[in-house]
Amino acid sequence: MATDVADIEETPSREGFVRGLGLLDSTMIVAGSMIGSGIFIVSADIARQTGSPGGLLLTWLITGILTIFAALSYGELAAMMPKAGGQYVYLRESYSPLWGFLYGWTLFLVIQTGTIAAVAVAFARFLGVLAPSISPDSYIIPPINISSGYAISLSVQQFVAIVMIIFLTVLNTQGLKLGKWIQNLFTSAKTLSLIVLILLGVVIGGAAGTFSNNWANLFTPQNAALIKPDLAFLPEVSVEGGLVAIVVVFCVAQVGSLFSSDAWNNITFTAGEVKDPQRNIPLSLVMGTGLVIGLYVLANFAYLATLSLPEIQNAPQDRVGTAALQVIFGGVGATLMAIAIIISTFGCNNGLVLAGARVYYAMAKDKLFFSSTGKLNKNHVPAVALLLQCVWACFLVLPRTRSGNVVAGVEEYGNLYGALLDYVVFAVLIFYILTIAGLFVLRRTRPDAERPYKAFGYPVIPAVYIAAAALISIVLLFYKPQTSLPGLAIVLTGVPVYFIWRSLSGNKGDAAQT
Repeated sequence: MATDVADIEETPSREGFVRGLGLLDSTMIVAGSMIGSGIFIVSADIARQTGSPGGLLLTWLITGILTIFAALSYGELAAMMPKAGGQYVYLRESYSPLWGFLYGWTLFLVIQTGTIAAVAVAFARFLGVLAPSISPDSYIIPPINISSGYAISLSVQQFVAIVMIIFLTVLNTQGLKLGKWIQNLFTSAKTLSLIVLILLGVVIGGAAGTFSNNWANLFTPQNAALIKPDLAFLPEVSVEGGLVAIVVVFCVAQVGSLFSSDAWNNITFTAGEVKDPQRNIPLSLVMGTGLVIGLYVLANFAYLATLSLPEIQNAPQDRVGTAALQVIFGGVGATLMAIAIIISTFGCNNGLVLAGARVYYAMAKDKLFFSSTGKLNKNHVPAVALLLQCVWACFLVLPRTRSGNVVAGVEEYGNLYGALLDYVVFAVLIFYILTIAGLFVLRRTRPDAERPYKAFGYPVIPAVYIAAAALISIVLLFYKPQTSLPGLAIVLTGVPVYFIWRSLSGNKGDAAQT
């Protein structure tokens, strides 16, 4: 009988999707979309900002608690509305089609595509460790300065990032089976890589007494960086200040860890392809986030067992994972870490590419996006949505930041990775807050709706997440307005676009409500 059920679930659904994702596949999408390159890099910045081993660990623990709280809350929405589009659908049903559109619009402009671009650049950057010709300074098209802060170029590194995005997009147009096979393979590989890193760090570690020294100075400030606000009237703060200063520091420090832990919600986008979605999506959210957060916290224990805090703070190019493996293996450590990150970023981007297109599909079905993105190809996947996402993500690889530094008569350029952290995290937090607040709205407006799973710890856990995420957002808005305000602006540009789109399509918005 079980075989019969499985066969039925593998056949096309009413929309044409194939329900081919089981619990393991769904968990792999959650975990695989979360684990990219961030865990191997951002701990350096967090260590500089928090200034202590305990501050580093506490930042990751806070991120972990918030992520799991959010996943527990999303489970109820996922079980109520197991439809393609996930979070887009939850916002549409909680508030109105406008709010769903604003999420989908922002997802397309920066959240999903910006993350795909950033992860692709990280992939190419570490591939360059193995093949030095893949360089950010070897140009196919030299930088064209477009403002005092930005330029556009096509380096060999950027070209490789673009090829990676195109390759994964083409693979995912071939059907869900191939996409999930790649996801399962690479998520398993990078999970194993993280486990090996943790075991090596904890068991072998660095010089004798490294961890005990870090533990003895758990919250002793060491070279704590000043958090400098973009607004002149606000004070510079550090962890050596009072309570308010400490709160600000930890809110700012959340940017890197939250970005590294994001994309866990992508499984909700693919709800139309999950077997028994009312059971498997809530379970995969909790299992996937719990697994990754546990690995992230343990990885930072491994860093502290291998490296002193100053070594973490001053890791070359912030590559903490590389620095840890170099202590254990010497020169070959950089190569081993590069291979691990190449595997990790490839698997991460596969999950992001696979899931994101399902949101644009759902928007098109509501006549709020290009109609062609609402069609499935012969392989039962939204191929046009995948291709449109690919084009925009490839474009986002091209911008470079201008440092203003000139070495030997040549200007140095950075990439948008750091700025994308701030853009993405601020925009993401806005919609996470709204979506989880939608739990309260739907409990009131649809008290009799079927809820196969009810949010654990409701109303306390959802309320704690909303309060904490709102605090982080407010701090970022005041201390990092140069990146958070553009994130807010991107969201707001969707308002006139929504009404224009609705007018042109003849959609009055009511059809989207179910």
